Amino acid sequence: MTNATFLDKIAQTIIDQYNHNLSDLIVVLPNKRAKVFLIEALKNKVENAVFSPQIISIEEFVQDVAGIRSIDSIELLFEFYEVYLSVTDKQHQQTFELFANWAKTLLQDFNEIDRYLLDPKHVLSYLKDIEDIKKWGIEVENKTTLLENYIDFWKLLPNYYESLYNHLLNKGIGYQGLIYRQAVENLNHFCNSIDDSKFLFAGFNALNASEEKIVQHLIASDVAKIYWDVDAVFLNDPFHDAGLFVRRFKENWKHYKINPFEWIVNDFSQSKNIKIIGTPKTIGQAKIAGSIIEKIVKEDNVSLNKTALVLGEESLLIPVLYALPSSVGSLNITMGYSGKNNPAQILIAKLFKMHTNAVSRKGESYVLYYKDVLDILTHPLVEPYADTSKLVNLINQNNYTFITHKRLHELSENPSELFLLLFQKWDKGSIAVLESLSTLLLIVKSNLNNDNQEEKIAKAFVYSIFKIINKLINYYTQHQHIDKIETLYAIYKQIIDLAEVSFEGEPLNGLQIMGVLESRVLDFETVIVTSMNEGKFPAGKSMNSFIPYDVKRELGLPTFKEKDAIYTYHFYHLLQRAKNIYLLYNTESEGLDGGEKSRFITQLEVEKQPNHALTHEILNSEVPLIAYEPIVIPKSESVMIRLKEIAETGFSPSALTSYIR
Repeated sequence: MTNATFLDKIAQTIIDQYNHNLSDLIVVLPNKRAKVFLIEALKNKVENAVFSPQIISIEEFVQDVAGIRSIDSIELLFEFYEVYLSVTDKQHQQTFELFANWAKTLLQDFNEIDRYLLDPKHVLSYLKDIEDIKKWGIEVENKTTLLENYIDFWKLLPNYYESLYNHLLNKGIGYQGLIYRQAVENLNHFCNSIDDSKFLFAGFNALNASEEKIVQHLIASDVAKIYWDVDAVFLNDPFHDAGLFVRRFKENWKHYKINPFEWIVNDFSQSKNIKIIGTPKTIGQAKIAGSIIEKIVKEDNVSLNKTALVLGEESLLIPVLYALPSSVGSLNITMGYSGKNNPAQILIAKLFKMHTNAVSRKGESYVLYYKDVLDILTHPLVEPYADTSKLVNLINQNNYTFITHKRLHELSENPSELFLLLFQKWDKGSIAVLESLSTLLLIVKSNLNNDNQEEKIAKAFVYSIFKIINKLINYYTQHQHIDKIETLYAIYKQIIDLAEVSFEGEPLNGLQIMGVLESRVLDFETVIVTSMNEGKFPAGKSMNSFIPYDVKRELGLPTFKEKDAIYTYHFYHLLQRAKNIYLLYNTESEGLDGGEKSRFITQLEVEKQPNHALTHEILNSEVPLIAYEPIVIPKSESVMIRLKEIAETGFSPSALTSYIR
């Protein structure tokens, strides 16, 4: 790259200003991924061996300030349910599956309230008042029990918040918002205990109220500096969302009344080759991304190290991996992938379906439906390792509809340990089922090879579900009164929504595949961005909150406008120092916003910079001249005999019509 990357500039600043006390410096970045790149940039700047500064993410830093351990969303949901049962009357208590439907949304609201340092009693009482106003016109005699319970629910919200907050605090654990609130309360004590440490914050954009308070306090205490990465094009345009947050900080922070604002760059307006490509369907984008990368490899294999493939939708990961050319020697995946689309999760879900159906039949023999059995036997994590092809053929040839557990084992010759675990009866309670699934996943994981890139990724999928099953084992060990398989399945479905596979690779060589958030602070020479459709990039409005929009605006909580502005900054930062940019979008109409290119593409076209070369093309898959060869069956003697045999029983009118057509 001709331009120095942001991390190169940070590395140079560290060497110039902190060379004599590098070990006392703590560099705080927006995410963990940037740490690897900053260490590499520092290595390239120093000639002799030196102690590296400590490099951490903002979340790790805030946890250090608060002195509280972060827990994941699944563990948090279980902790909240424990609190919910302790503060709710037994007659009004809900099952876990019903509770989880609203608890996940409420926990997100608790998180936002804490991150923005709002008074929880004020906000949650506000919600109760809104509901009271909605039901204000209903006469007392017309208020049903259901309606009374609904109103009581909103009254209980402050109690739920306070009980959960204290419960977690006593355990020394917390969700993100709680940790941020505690960090702000602990700020003075932290500043008194840091000795000679200095802090350098780099590459931030949207800071919540807690982060703002912490950073400003450390700057005012003369123990910290912050370096922004914003282009003059966005900062100086009062209407451009890419500069929305940084403009606010520049105008409102006391520090900038007497100190310079660092850094404002002029990289976006420089020469760029931007290709906008529309193509039908997800698979079309994956194929085009693969062909672009193949072209890069052929022209200059080294430049692949400076190439990022940014996936606007996580579901594109698997198609993209299959579309990559074999010439891509090394690649690194850094992104989160939903637990729902995880191949290992799909296997577990199919197992739950097969066994819960068998249990619900309540016969003397354990009976399995053939489709459920075939779904398991033909699953890609099972078929190659359990040698199931013969059994699949037997079931199909004999037209089995229902197969008893005993008969299935008789049909299977020399069943493997994997087969036995898949088809053992689920009749010994929930903990036995979970322990069986845990062992099963370990066997599946051991079957996969680390040398094969696809199997290495499959291993990450399997391990993520293995962790979830173990969390359920811990939960069920403490709550043994919940022992129905159907209830276990309902709980599993609720928590799998919260699960995510985190790919966090270390290598710096080769192609970088990442999500939008993982691209923060990083700069690449060639950038390929997929799913550039309206409603996908940016994600569009989502109201996963009990707090109405107007209340959020009044209280200073982020709305969809702020979330769009965050996406806008990340998108333009990707383009800021890049030279070759490929923006791919789906031309197919799928739903209300299907086929519409992203507003970011329109903005690039309308506000085109003089040095930007923009081209726009639509690529469709090639349709062969002859779609298919006609089916020709020579009329041999044996064929004619068979046709006469069929004719003797007669032809139905519909069969004759189909033949003529």
